[in-house]
Amino acid sequence: MAKHEDHPVPVYSDLEAVYGDGSQLEEAQLRFDTLKAKFVEAFGHQPDVYARSPGRVNLIGEHIDYEGYSVLPMAIRQDTIIGIRKYDSGEGKPLLRIGNVNDKYMMCSYPADPEQELDLNNHKWGHYFICGYKGFFEYAASKGLDVGVPVSLDVIIDGTVPTGSGLSSSAAFVCSSTIAIMAVLGANFPKKELAQLTCECERHIGTQSGGMDQAISVMAKPGFAELIDFNPIRATDVQLPAGGTFIIAHSLAESQKAVTAATNYNNRVVECRLAAIVLGIKLGMKPQEAISKVKTLSDVEGLCLSFASEHGSSDPVVAVKELLKEEPYTADEIEQITEEDLPSVLGHSPTSLDVLKAAKHFKLYQRASHVYSEAKRVYAFKDTVSSNLSEQDMLEKLGDLMNESHYSCSVLYECSCPELEELVKACRDNGALGARLTGAGWGGCAVALVKESIVPQFILNLKECYYQSRMDRGVIDKNELGLYIFASKPSSGSAIFKF
Repeated sequence: MAKHEDHPVPVYSDLEAVYGDGSQLEEAQLRFDTLKAKFVEAFGHQPDVYARSPGRVNLIGEHIDYEGYSVLPMAIRQDTIIGIRKYDSGEGKPLLRIGNVNDKYMMCSYPADPEQELDLNNHKWGHYFICGYKGFFEYAASKGLDVGVPVSLDVIIDGTVPTGSGLSSSAAFVCSSTIAIMAVLGANFPKKELAQLTCECERHIGTQSGGMDQAISVMAKPGFAELIDFNPIRATDVQLPAGGTFIIAHSLAESQKAVTAATNYNNRVVECRLAAIVLGIKLGMKPQEAISKVKTLSDVEGLCLSFASEHGSSDPVVAVKELLKEEPYTADEIEQITEEDLPSVLGHSPTSLDVLKAAKHFKLYQRASHVYSEAKRVYAFKDTVSSNLSEQDMLEKLGDLMNESHYSCSVLYECSCPELEELVKACRDNGALGARLTGAGWGGCAVALVKESIVPQFILNLKECYYQSRMDRGVIDKNELGLYIFASKPSSGSAIFKF
């Protein structure tokens, strides 16, 4: 039997298959009707086909996907839907016209040219669609698929994943774009290949993404979180205990991953790479070999484990503690160890050079300690769920793991912010079994594990102790509170609709 990730994206003729029944279905029906009306108004025709991909919340395993380690996210009900139609523009050059149901995003147009470069200094919302467009054609070419010459496409987008929230609005956008393009051009690729391809797509916008967001968006199944493994991409269903619910709460501090990449997100990617190379050298690799072979901390984990076992342990962090110093390293200190200048160690990649320009020093010990300990927590979380503990004990153990993860993100990886600290504390003070920042951090959301029975009261309490003062100050409108704090059970992944 073909594995889940080998299947193509499902094609449905009704919304119920994805949105279930009840109020969620009614809400979805209204959105699709609105999108269709907007499409007809903008372009004079209905879409040929629709695609959708959800946002996600990562339950545990933060900032380790790009180091090659497994993560444990679930899809949320918020998603990006796209209506798309192809047409022949006659004599003129083919165009991509991209509109949005939300009027704050202006209609934009691009040439229908897969080779076009994106102007990253002039950040436009439509760039995310072009990421999917470029990626689709690159992938088709690499597979020798004939998808015809580029044609004109009309596109309207509607997203309900809050932007800058760490819930992967960008991956939902890029995945649904790629799938819409694929569907309208008559192709359908296996989910695991789409997950890989859409991860590479997002690099066109300048973030060195690890692949978790795209994998869960494409592969999610209703009712399950997924343990996502990389190289190759695989998804394993994880059934969460019925008595617990995850509450997602926005700190209202926006995390602008693309804008702050050099000092935040990409900076950590570089620090992890340097930590891995330095560990490799200290564990016996020749500098040149380490620079050419070691890309991530998972590449030197075996060496760290051998070192640990000589010291009577099975924890790779033992090697980090013994071989890396806690004080930050200067560029000079790392260059003495690697015997090569940092730009060439990092292959002169533009994103890495931006990091080197912005960085004063590098915290190798802290970043490596976080990655190795967080990777272990992901498996502890999965093992807990499949253990025969009582439900109460299971929920408490999962909560403890989430709390440990937050501490590590906050103290060792330094990807929190004052608002997230306040929000996580408020969650715990109001009865959450565990709470942690989720997503890239530096703003965005927290996720809390709460007993099903106290969910309404918990949301009410959080409204009072975290959101009320912000509503009073006009940071958010009280009618929009449901966008910023909500309960979510695991929802379904990408889909194509043909009505």
